[in-house]
Amino acid sequence: MSENSSKVTELFTAKKIAIPIVIGLLVSGYLLWKNTDWDQFQNIDWNLEFFFWMFIALLMMACRDFGYMYRIRVLTHNKISWRHSFDVIMLWEFVSAVTPSVVGGTGAALYIINKEGISAGKSTAIVMITAFFDELFYVLTVPLVLIFIGTSNLFPVELQKKIFGITFSTEGLFWVGYGFMFLLLSIITYGILLNPKGFKAIILNVFKIKFLRKWRYSAIQVGDDIILTSKQMKKESMWFWIKAFVATFLGWTARFWVVNFLILAFVAVDDHLLIYGRQLVMWVIMLISPTPGGAGIAEFAFNGFLKDFIPIGLAGLLAVLWRLISYYPYLFIGIFVLPNWLKRVYNK
Repeated sequence: MSENSSKVTELFTAKKIAIPIVIGLLVSGYLLWKNTDWDQFQNIDWNLEFFFWMFIALLMMACRDFGYMYRIRVLTHNKISWRHSFDVIMLWEFVSAVTPSVVGGTGAALYIINKEGISAGKSTAIVMITAFFDELFYVLTVPLVLIFIGTSNLFPVELQKKIFGITFSTEGLFWVGYGFMFLLLSIITYGILLNPKGFKAIILNVFKIKFLRKWRYSAIQVGDDIILTSKQMKKESMWFWIKAFVATFLGWTARFWVVNFLILAFVAVDDHLLIYGRQLVMWVIMLISPTPGGAGIAEFAFNGFLKDFIPIGLAGLLAVLWRLISYYPYLFIGIFVLPNWLKRVYNK
């Protein structure tokens, strides 16, 4: 295996993979101990309906991955096959699972797409437009949820915390996260779709500041990539944009529906829109999570936001099941996909 591939494997050391697993297991163990009534657990009806909804929850994760695989194929004009798009998405999720949510797997994703035979400029364009669609989904969906649900039931009051006399509410944290998403979407829109040359000039002026000058060359490259991305994206048809956004909508909505169907396996619920809305809020807040893949934070957030819809004594159990379905599989799949992917892309 080449020296370059060895550098890649250094990004996925046993320690980096173990950290989110250990954090998740510790928090999961705490939730199972603190928030699980084992007498209530024994009363679960393990009937056909239970397993049907569990299967549908798993199917939603498959739909989510299909949506992202389809989006990659749309953005690359089918230059990446279905088989290889599976590798790209699994590795992208793998990186996201072992890095803090606020960092994500963007840098590694650019590298992964480039090694699939896509030029560096085009790879940069794909990663930027992927971020654009993800942020656009939230920026457009949040107002719709607020219109149909309102704010009274969307933000759990009991999650408010007072630290040093300052009250930190879920609503406040949500608007901070949403504001960050809106800002990022605005920057991408201005830089790629409206005025790429002007945006490059802004970047270069910022990196004239004395303590930033050592990164000025990298800033020039970023500016050039943005201009190239803009030229490529402005050539795309309206159908291209529609297909990519529909794939994004499918991916995120299927991810949220996992929880709806998981809860249905245990109890009948009819307020699915509120469950969807609370997940939307939860994910915006998790954006600022400092732990790899939101490990630990996600389990507590699930318990806080969704326990109103879960049978008493089973909130901890469902939080663990949710992560077992939607998070941990990417860690283990990534471990198996990475070595084979490295052999394939470096032995072409």
